Amino acid sequence: MDKDGSSQARPPHVLVFPIPLQGHINSMIKLSELLALAAFRITFLNSDLNHERLVKLTDMATHFAKYPGFEFKTITDGLPLDHPRTGNWFMEKYVEVIEPEMKRNLREMLLSISPPVDCIIGDGFLGFVLEVARELGIPVICFRTSSPHGFWVYYSFPDIIRAGELPIKGSEDMDRLITSVPGMETYLRCRDLPSFCRAPDIEDPIIKLVVKETRRSTQANALILNTTEELDGPILSQIRTKCPNVYALGPINAQINTRLKAKHRELQDHFSNALWKEDESCISWLDQQPNRSVIYVSFGSITTMSRDKLVEVWYGLVNSKAKFLLVVRPNFMTGEDGEGDDDVVRELMEKTKDRGYTVH
Repeated sequence: MDKDGSSQARPPHVLVFPIPLQGHINSMIKLSELLALAAFRITFLNSDLNHERLVKLTDMATHFAKYPGFEFKTITDGLPLDHPRTGNWFMEKYVEVIEPEMKRNLREMLLSISPPVDCIIGDGFLGFVLEVARELGIPVICFRTSSPHGFWVYYSFPDIIRAGELPIKGSEDMDRLITSVPGMETYLRCRDLPSFCRAPDIEDPIIKLVVKETRRSTQANALILNTTEELDGPILSQIRTKCPNVYALGPINAQINTRLKAKHRELQDHFSNALWKEDESCISWLDQQPNRSVIYVSFGSITTMSRDKLVEVWYGLVNSKAKFLLVVRPNFMTGEDGEGDDDVVRELMEKTKDRGYTVH
């Protein structure tokens, strides 16, 4: 009720909660903007460290100030601020540290937030959000940032194992078809599976964690995927046999631009949501290259790699005969031989400076 006694419905209040990884934050902050354009009140919940990075390195606060009721809140991921958060830290610390700490803090925040949250859109890899939401009687939707095909393969891992199609037996096994994933029997090969599927033990903790979190996603009130019915209709039909309420909202960037153009007759202004300072020195080099002529190589926000593996990737790029843009993140190399990242990259790129470019 307003002060004069009249009744006025407030906009739905949605809490959006990504896992504390760059790629997931990218997708879910775009989904948040799409919902804000549809007049939802949004609270975007991020880890303390990643929020601090975004505020420091981007114009995030200014960008989202134009949406009434858009608010940022933070909770700890349970790790010290000086933790490197590279390599396998997430998989190693998730069950032991991250899940219990974030689960407790999420519950406390939801009990105190005002106005109350009407719905939670949780990262599909944060299954504990389902438990907290059920306890507090809040509807929950899972947003999976991977492709529908990726989601369906992860869901089907137990069936693949029961069929004896995992583990992969070696490099000679890479072109073998995986026939136990409904809808993908004729084209899914061993080499198409993520690298953790090459573990020799089917009881590998990473495989078990991926299966657990993927199957929990189907217990939500609904599932959101960043795709279209036209692109992924057959696989979406398969997913709906396990979770009937599946919404294909993609491509989200295009949806945002369409709504902005209809509302303000303008396209989306450029907004960076990077957690590291962006190196834009490659832009002029890219502008000089023919369209669709450059291979882009990046390994995400937490992967680390030995010198030998990086050299192997470099040889693959050289043998492709194509021009390439290679991203080497700070602290990307494990430095097993004591040689610094910059020295290795400089040595490699000097040999291919006529058709390769590296950014940090």
